Amino acid sequence: MIYLTYQALSDLMAPVRAASSAYLSALETPWGAPFAEGFGRNLAAAHELIARAGLTHHRPEFGIPHVSVNGKAVDVIEESALVTPFGTLLHFRKDTPVAQPRVLVVAPLSGHFSTLLRGTVQTLLPENDVYITDWHNARDVSLAHGDFGLDEYTDHIIRFLEVMGPGSHLLAVCQPCVSALAATAVMAQQDHPAQPRSLTLMAGPIDTRINPTKVNELASSRPIGWFERNLIATVPPRFEGAGRRVYPGFVQLSAFMSMNLERHVKAHADLYQHLVDGEHEKAEATRTFYDEYFAVLDLTAEFYLETVREVFQEHALPLGRMRWHGEMVDPKAIRRTALLTVEGEKDDICALGQTLAAHELCTSLRPYRKKHHMQAGVGHYGVFSGKRWQHQIYPIVRNVILSSE
Repeated sequence: MIYLTYQALSDLMAPVRAASSAYLSALETPWGAPFAEGFGRNLAAAHELIARAGLTHHRPEFGIPHVSVNGKAVDVIEESALVTPFGTLLHFRKDTPVAQPRVLVVAPLSGHFSTLLRGTVQTLLPENDVYITDWHNARDVSLAHGDFGLDEYTDHIIRFLEVMGPGSHLLAVCQPCVSALAATAVMAQQDHPAQPRSLTLMAGPIDTRINPTKVNELASSRPIGWFERNLIATVPPRFEGAGRRVYPGFVQLSAFMSMNLERHVKAHADLYQHLVDGEHEKAEATRTFYDEYFAVLDLTAEFYLETVREVFQEHALPLGRMRWHGEMVDPKAIRRTALLTVEGEKDDICALGQTLAAHELCTSLRPYRKKHHMQAGVGHYGVFSGKRWQHQIYPIVRNVILSSE
């Protein structure tokens, strides 16, 4: 019912947004230009906010046409190295004379598309051969393709590393840190030839018993049945995934926004004023952020519920109880993969100590294969995007990768 209600409201608003978009387009014509001055700016700004008052369920473009490699511009071509119903192994191919370290970036499956890590990819690209897990919107995946839970998520990481070949590196951001560590452990237990040379875990919930945040407390405050009854919906008939039970991306976005509602309201008030004042660069920065933030994807119900239960309620991995297809996951089996953990001082989603906990689980790793970095002055997103990621965190990541080559 929740999905039908959302879709009905979205459909109801579509003509209104379309009318505002048409008005804005008219202002760009020669005869409409005079109406965009004076009070017309206020009206145009209002129409833009109306036109933008909606969500999209399609992945934005990465939009990285080229990067500088050794001072030369090199074209970046997006290629699908492997496609499954639930995700694509996306390769940012570059023609470079020297082979670069292959890095698989594991993007979160938490209501947004992998393009949320655009800045992460841009920073890695000049010196690395980058791949990313480009997860698909569950509402567009037919029921005929079966379920997709934590086991299948881990399966995808392993399969993607196999496609990339032995000697690759693994970098996980936020929620997938648990699965990335599990996949590395499973591959080590199997003595898999494609187990990663290095594993970088960034702001991930390895052990949420440590310094629990509001997000952690919410996840553990109610029984799993409550989450299933109140947050799981069924995809409406009009979509490819009709009948699939999902945790809708719009529900996740609502939860994220409620945590900082005043900030988001202020951001849109500021956007309105920037448009009125003709401050185009400031307005564009806000547009860019919310174009990404308001692009949402649905998670399969089984993946969401298993994550809440095993990661946030039962703490299966740190307590040694996590299983993969019935087999015990044992991080102690990891012996050859270098481990780097990164945390942000002001992270209110994944607090200090939660990612660092991975070191206590990987007890077979020699000290020289372990490294931890706490980045001062950044919150959750600052760990993997922005200037401190580029200039202070990435150099540490690079050194770990290169020393593992």
